[in-house]
Amino acid sequence: MARHGTLKSRNALAGLMSAAFLALLTAAGTGRVVVIEDWMTDTVSRRGIPSGWTGEAFGRRADYDFTIEQRADGRVLRLESRNDHSTIARDITGRVNLKETPILEWSWKATILPTGGDLQRKETTDMAAQLYVVWPRFPALVRSRIIGYVWDATTPATTIVKSQKTGTVTFVVMRSGTKDLGKWLTEHRNVAEDYVKIFGEAPDDPSAITISIDSNDTHSIAESFMGPIVFRAQ
Repeated sequence: MARHGTLKSRNALAGLMSAAFLALLTAAGTGRVVVIEDWMTDTVSRRGIPSGWTGEAFGRRADYDFTIEQRADGRVLRLESRNDHSTIARDITGRVNLKETPILEWSWKATILPTGGDLQRKETTDMAAQLYVVWPRFPALVRSRIIGYVWDATTPATTIVKSQKTGTVTFVVMRSGTKDLGKWLTEHRNVAEDYVKIFGEAPDDPSAITISIDSNDTHSIAESFMGPIVFRAQ
């Protein structure tokens, strides 16, 4: 009788553990997060192009004046630009499923905006903080689709506009001007919805993320900080 009671207790415990495990799986599924970058791979004060990223100069001067820095709640990438244009890219092929994790979330801070920067004019397309989602298509220079979430010095926030320099890029202005300068901000965008709004069809999964800072058009300076970048479920 005691053995029977013990067996029942073990079965009940196993059932509870199984139910708890399923609940955890369900919670994990609904709150799934894909970490693209948390800046923890490199040591603090590491300069230049971070590990896992590649530089993209596009024939322009690129100093890659980037530094890994420590914040109270984690690490960040400091980006500085002095009359140059620096872009880094990370391959995310196969890592992001927009049907499951359509929300792009990141934190950033702009501290110096390029003087006279205005993305609506070809000759002044300089921005301190830029984060791009990339869908390469052959030939890449004319058929790729790129959405850039940016902080512009002049163009009003919420503006969605094609780049004046290249037909492959559409800008979504997240922040504008000096109002939030010097503040850490966390942004969220539904990339799948933005893609449909911009291109008129459902997206494939993106293949790359790029980060950029530039001040070469305005011959000025810019500075910003980029925190963690993730895709998450709604």
